[in-house]
Amino acid sequence: MLNQIKDLHKQIKEISAASAQQAEELRIKYLGQKGIVKHLFDQFKQLSKEEKKSIGAPLNILKKEVQEKIEALKQQFESHTNVSSSASKDLTLPGSDSFKGSIHPIWATKQQICEIFSKMGFCLSEGPEVEDDWHNFTALNFPEHHPARDMQDTFFVDNNKGYSLRTHTSSVQVRVMENQKPPIKTISPGRVYRNEAISARSHCFFHQIEGLYIDEKVSFASLKQTLLTFAQEFFGAETKIRLRPSYFPFTEPSAEMDVSCFICKQEGCNICKYSGWVEILGCGMVDPNVLSNCGIDSETYSGYAFGMGIERMTMLKYQINDIRLFYENDQRFLSQFKTL
Repeated sequence: MLNQIKDLHKQIKEISAASAQQAEELRIKYLGQKGIVKHLFDQFKQLSKEEKKSIGAPLNILKKEVQEKIEALKQQFESHTNVSSSASKDLTLPGSDSFKGSIHPIWATKQQICEIFSKMGFCLSEGPEVEDDWHNFTALNFPEHHPARDMQDTFFVDNNKGYSLRTHTSSVQVRVMENQKPPIKTISPGRVYRNEAISARSHCFFHQIEGLYIDEKVSFASLKQTLLTFAQEFFGAETKIRLRPSYFPFTEPSAEMDVSCFICKQEGCNICKYSGWVEILGCGMVDPNVLSNCGIDSETYSGYAFGMGIERMTMLKYQINDIRLFYENDQRFLSQFKTL
């Protein structure tokens, strides 16, 4: 067997291949399951212990030598292929654009809204998404048996202790009022949760942005001017607004705000339901009870608050008819916002 190994050493030094296919054929001939090296190892198993001591090392050296030779032949043709391929390329052609990501439409809308109010002097405030009963309900003047406290409306984390996922970012405003003296001028964007059925128009979680301004002699007229400025910045300079009486536990008086339809210019369309107006947010003057609950003198200070859904604003701006599209991560949908 030693003579066979010596002969194979000579063969290996002299073998060559004219193509990648020939190199692969040589690999099969020497290293395949029925190859020459495999046959020698099968013979090696039949030897005595004494013979194995003298044959084992040369046989392993041979196998390693064969592997290195075959690998060198294969790499020779691979490098030749790569050089030929690169040489055939026209380097004067313009490069192809790589894939570019995009800002999520909800994030883009949130940033735009924050920038508009920042120009009007509002600062940004954030708070926890898991809230206690005081910050989420009681401090905001919700009665003890208000429907919002029910299990079918709120996701409770610990019902015995009153912890729940926040139902609005007004809880952040409570924390700001407790820890900061007036004047206060802040907006609070963030995700909120409500136990609602998921459909094209509603979801169990969504994003809100709420504003709060507290100082001496703050009036409803100031609120109206602030919201008009925002609407014209967001929807266009020709936008009009109207305020309709409404009710919220934490504001008095309260109102719903509509903007003139920016799609049909008040001529009537599906977006405005042929009314010429589109509802976008709720607002009102902060209830004196809320100020007192947060340690602010309601005789000296007054304030206004407003809140809007970021998804709704995004759907209106880009004419999206299904809120679920925002959360499905469908690239066909998200890629339409690459320019944002």
